[in-house]
Amino acid sequence: MENAAADGVSVCLDEGSDPYGLIVTDLVALIGHVQASLRLIEAAIEREAFLAEQDAAADIFVLDDVTPRYAVASTALRACDAGLGRALDRLREPEAPARLLN
Repeated sequence: MENAAADGVSVCLDEGSDPYGLIVTDLVALIGHVQASLRLIEAAIEREAFLAEQDAAADIFVLDDVTPRYAVASTALRACDAGLGRALDRLREPEAPARLLN
């Protein structure tokens, strides 16, 4: 067995395993995780904006705005999501399994 990720997910690469199917399944799961993280970041940005509006209404000003960090993380994750999507599309092309074996 080979450790596929730091979170303890392992992939069995025995003779009977389908490496193509394992790769596609892993990419689909990874894309799901990236998209879940994007949703969490968007929710955090909305929460920060709401809290900032409340603080402004109460004449309280907070100088530590975390939104730029969220925006940078979101941009990086969107690029990652796009790249993973392209990789998955390439693997799903009809001739993809043959190319993996060559």
